[in-house]
Amino acid sequence: MAKFKIKKGDMVEIITGDDKGKKAKILRVIPKSSQVVVEGCKLAKKAVKPTDKNPKGGFIEKEMPIHISNVKKAED
Repeated sequence: MAKFKIKKGDMVEIITGDDKGKKAKILRVIPKSSQVVVEGCKLAKKAVKPTDKNPKGGFIEKEMPIHISNVKKAED
């Protein structure tokens, strides 16, 4: 497993893709696949079955992982 200079809670800037230029906080780092989950970026609609928590079911928007090479630490 690789070691990264970015960790959970850091502010990063997206440098490629649909969310290019956005600055947001890292929610999760996935070292096994060299990916990070960034708050409010790369949103995907996910179908959800009805449960006790969500009796109606329907769709939710969920952040999907982005490869770590597509983000850089944001300068404050």
